[in-house]
Amino acid sequence: MNIASFLLPKAEVTYLKDNMSLRQGLEKLRRSGFTAVPVIDVEDRYVGTVSEGDFLWNILFYNQKPEDVSAKHLETARVRSIIRGDKFRPVCIDTAMETLLEQAKSQNFVPVIDDRNVFIGIIRRSEIIKFFAERGKLS
Repeated sequence: MNIASFLLPKAEVTYLKDNMSLRQGLEKLRRSGFTAVPVIDVEDRYVGTVSEGDFLWNILFYNQKPEDVSAKHLETARVRSIIRGDKFRPVCIDTAMETLLEQAKSQNFVPVIDDRNVFIGIIRRSEIIKFFAERGKLS
């Protein structure tokens, strides 16, 4: 099964650039309404995914009390500094649906890359579940 038919293309996905400030990233994440989004570099390569929690823990780490949150830190720190690469592993377009299902157990979407590691979009967990539910393979 070709997973391309389930792909939400990059043009329709909210993502952050790794060189954005934390403030810019937080603003874009807040406007999107999502709790986690992919991050790409200046060459459009997938570098990881960040979540609300990643922002929160970073802010709390640098500001011992929430009332001490520094605007300076939010402007100088970059999104790349809070990426934890082990959370959302990307897949290639020829990945098996069973592999997607396994990854979707612990994440809302699966990032998809091409053979040059360039981010091309995501596959939502809901699409993966729908695929297996229609085939009666979910238990």
